[in-house]
Amino acid sequence: MFTDMKEALTAEDLELAPLDSDQKAAAALVVAHHARDKNDLTDLLGALGLPCNEDDVVSLLPHLATPDTPTTGVPMPDVNAFTATAVSMLNNGDSPEHVRDTLGLSEAELADVLQHAKIAEAVQNTGLSATDAEDGTGTPETAAAESGSTRDTDGIEALLVWAEHHHAASIRNRAARVRSDLTELTERRTADAAQRAAEERVAKAKAELEAAQAQLRQVKAGGHPATTVAAAPAPAGQPGKRSKKELAAIRTWARANGHQVADRGTPAKAVLDAYDAAHRTTNLAKAS
Repeated sequence: MFTDMKEALTAEDLELAPLDSDQKAAAALVVAHHARDKNDLTDLLGALGLPCNEDDVVSLLPHLATPDTPTTGVPMPDVNAFTATAVSMLNNGDSPEHVRDTLGLSEAELADVLQHAKIAEAVQNTGLSATDAEDGTGTPETAAAESGSTRDTDGIEALLVWAEHHHAASIRNRAARVRSDLTELTERRTADAAQRAAEERVAKAKAELEAAQAQLRQVKAGGHPATTVAAAPAPAGQPGKRSKKELAAIRTWARANGHQVADRGTPAKAVLDAYDAAHRTTNLAKAS
């Protein structure tokens, strides 16, 4: 405190030059070294009257004493503060291009960040070099060679990973619901496929059983085992060789089974064939 009022009044009259951009940048850097996280940094910059918009804060994130960590609770592998900051930006929804331009990353550094962030879709859109491809990150050329179904699956998984790491809780919750639904649908498809396969095996077994039973009946009837399921029908007798008594019996049978026949003469060939087939089946049944 001033002990002399004149000194105090003189101090109030002093004109203070505003901080230039370099001084503000230096002050912001000091603040970043003492901030805990992004929100704390924003509050401190605002309280001190220093620039605190999104671009200013993002440029200072690498200088935080403790960088932000993912909000999902999943521990990240051992990475430096620079990579951790880039991963945090990706998880907050920033595009890989924006992260690369803001933090001045090289392609190799961006590839490492994307690998830690587990965003496969972003890897396909970064245009990485062949050197990065040898490190295990995908390239547009290799991605184009993949099948359509694989690309669709990778795209869905990448979208879910991005949503699960989103800073908004509503997006993370929606991603959890979608993944649960996909898991349920996958299990249902597997169960349906297993059921269809079992039904096909049962149908095949039934057909084989029926063929074996028909073969057994034929053997009991005194014939030879058939090589096919159904024995070839015996040729129908010639109409002219049937006796009048047999023709009368055929007409009686035909009327009883709904066929239209004349009172006299030889019935139609279709009626004769039906009569022969019916009596052949009856004889086989009696034999078995």
